[in-house]
Amino acid sequence: MKAVAIRTFGAPEGLAVIDLPVPAPEAGQVLIATEAAGVGGVDAVIRRGTLAGHGFPEGYVPGAEVAGTVTAVGPGVDPAWTGRRVWGFTGGVTGGGYAEYAVAAAEELVALPEGLSAVDAVGLGNSGMTAHFALRRARFAPGETVLIRGAAGSIGIPAVQLAARGGAAAVAVTTSSAERGERLRRLGATHVLDRSGEGGQDAPDEYDVIIDVVAGEAMPAFLGRLAADGRMVAVGVVGGPPPADLGAALMATFRKSPTLAAFSADTVPPADRQAVRNEQFAAAARGTFQTVVHEVLPLDEAVTAHRKLDTGEVFGRIALTP
Repeated sequence: MKAVAIRTFGAPEGLAVIDLPVPAPEAGQVLIATEAAGVGGVDAVIRRGTLAGHGFPEGYVPGAEVAGTVTAVGPGVDPAWTGRRVWGFTGGVTGGGYAEYAVAAAEELVALPEGLSAVDAVGLGNSGMTAHFALRRARFAPGETVLIRGAAGSIGIPAVQLAARGGAAAVAVTTSSAERGERLRRLGATHVLDRSGEGGQDAPDEYDVIIDVVAGEAMPAFLGRLAADGRMVAVGVVGGPPPADLGAALMATFRKSPTLAAFSADTVPPADRQAVRNEQFAAAARGTFQTVVHEVLPLDEAVTAHRKLDTGEVFGRIALTP
């Protein structure tokens, strides 16, 4: 089968199309004939080599989620899954989504509802669930002010919708252009800031909740935007790791009793992840929750997809199709 692997860490050109044997599902797994694979910010972080010390070697096939048809099941898996169109999680250290066939854990399968395409499924499956639990980790409550940093990405877009629907008093977003800001307003944003957190007429000076997908050198400055008892939850490092003095920035706001937390969906029980995915997929199929796919590209054009990620031009998610 055709797959895309990280030949060398660094630039997108380090990705290469290779031939691999079709994998066989092990106990608790299924084999999926891929119709669409999601391309997310974490894939770019892995490709750059940032996480090389965490079980991601050169030769790794990226891709944390796919949607397609189950063609085989491993031992202990209900054979009724065979032939069903599903979304499947291929992530963690395993990966393997950038391929014509991928294995996924049966406990992470979601049957695609009628009316939801494979492309839309990978636009929402992991990112919408992550946004949901990030807001829960932040103990977000109706009437609070929320700032979503990096809101035009695949996690930020559902976070905007969820905060708005959850009764936020304000939903401010950071983004790179006025055009993106207007698109985010249509999804529920009330204030549009630039990447540094400035601008936005009548935007709050402080926020009860900050969801940060970016991290990077500017992260300490955003800690200073927390209100008293405010909570910042970091869900990504698409802008690189925070500076070494992040702790000093946190302690500088000591008298406000701020909370800084990192969040990974790996700590959420699989059954809870699945319940949220099922709910969000059903809402997307009804048209009451919006998925945003920037572009659909052939698997052979994974390098192009990653170039677009690196230049910051992607609004939502890119999907690859074999």
